[in-house]
Amino acid sequence: MEEMVEVKRSNVSAPSMSLNDLFLKSPYVSHFMNTPLASPVMKALENMQGRYLEEVDLFTKLDPQDDWLPITESRKGNVYYAAFHVLSSGIGFQALLLPFAFISLGWIWGIICLCAVFLWQLYTLWLLIQLHESDSGVRHSRYLKLAMATFGEKLGKLLALFPIMYLSGGTCVTLIMIGGGTMKIFFQLMCGDSCTLKPLTTIECYLVFTGAAILLAQLPNLDSIAWVSFIGTITAISYCFIIWIVSIVQGKVSYISYESHSEANNIFNVWNSLGIIAFAFRGHNLVLEIQGTIRSDATRQPSRFAMWKGVVYAYLVIALCLFPLAIGGYWAYGNLLPSNGGMLSALYKYHKHDTPKFIMIMTSLLVVINSLSSFQIYAMPVFDNLESRYTSMKNRPCPRSLRIVLRVFFGCLAFFISIALPFLPSLAGLIGGIALPITLAYPCFMWIVIKKPKKYSTDWCLNWMLGIVGMILSVLVVIGAIWVIVELGIKIHFFHPE
Repeated sequence: MEEMVEVKRSNVSAPSMSLNDLFLKSPYVSHFMNTPLASPVMKALENMQGRYLEEVDLFTKLDPQDDWLPITESRKGNVYYAAFHVLSSGIGFQALLLPFAFISLGWIWGIICLCAVFLWQLYTLWLLIQLHESDSGVRHSRYLKLAMATFGEKLGKLLALFPIMYLSGGTCVTLIMIGGGTMKIFFQLMCGDSCTLKPLTTIECYLVFTGAAILLAQLPNLDSIAWVSFIGTITAISYCFIIWIVSIVQGKVSYISYESHSEANNIFNVWNSLGIIAFAFRGHNLVLEIQGTIRSDATRQPSRFAMWKGVVYAYLVIALCLFPLAIGGYWAYGNLLPSNGGMLSALYKYHKHDTPKFIMIMTSLLVVINSLSSFQIYAMPVFDNLESRYTSMKNRPCPRSLRIVLRVFFGCLAFFISIALPFLPSLAGLIGGIALPITLAYPCFMWIVIKKPKKYSTDWCLNWMLGIVGMILSVLVVIGAIWVIVELGIKIHFFHPE
């Protein structure tokens, strides 16, 4: 066949239909069967049916609900779309916190840990991409579905549902804070000190940002936001390069130090720093969803080939953004790096008056646009989960009006949480620890359960080791993050965003 056709499973299965069911019940065909041409024609039809059924077995099997849900209702993705989505979800505000992890780890261990986690999560990405299509032909286009297929329905939900929804929903809340807060700075820079207009409050900036995000969220599915991810990719790359280049050009700030804050609590600070690094490479909860937008031919061009190529392209760019940002940021600011906001806050704090105004304005605008773009891809699993509940109960697509209501509801809920809990960005290490198994541990266990490598083989030992170490590291990171929060403290203030 020239092009792959994805066959949806339904109550009527193609292989169960016989020639008698298709042809012989028709009165016209019954009359034709009494003619001399009947025998050779029926023989040809039987041969065609045999070839058809052989090809159907090679087709990808899809859940019939996939045509109704926003992640998989369109499968027009390609290598470039995949790269844009991965970049949009892989580069963002979390990268601006990377230099803060070096304060506890130091130069050598900071670079070693950053390289190790980068390679580790790239390997687990490869595992997930290979597991997207099972040997039976079923496509796991959602991380949660793969977890349930691997560990069982109840255990899979228990292990994966909360971290996935926490990553998606929590990231959207944090993006409102980052985007809204940066929008306030943008307005201040544009207006200037002599402006007579009343400046927007922080809550009003959050509201403007949320309104724009909800409006953009009305795009129907994941495939339709490819251009949004492209814009998000360009803006993220741009502001990453601007921030670290300006920091390097301006040089080290005065009274800089590279010493750890506290030697007595250094081990807990190290664990918290590892959580920050792990959080910087979030996005594994979206890779299967992104791959689900790519068509798949089980015999000629499985989706894993295009998806892996897109991931390789994306992570080459991610490495070029994150490594200079982490190393250059730590060199420029050392221990003086602000814990809340990271490199962006440092840029405004130390270089606001000695950097051209248009660069500050451009950087702020790029951060706002990138936050709006990232909001869309991280909100998509939440939209998909909400709509899947409706389609499961009603066995029909979600009406357009209800889809709008659900997306407006989620946007308003995220806005409320951003106001009620304005200290969430200070919990980057804790969030990284909770999400760490999704990135570093679960894919290894999934590979062992599904692929069943030979016991004590290199493949078997490697994945068991990485999976166990990933789970232990997750516990240590959570403990370290909680200890740092208790020891250093954070400004916990409800309903009072600054």
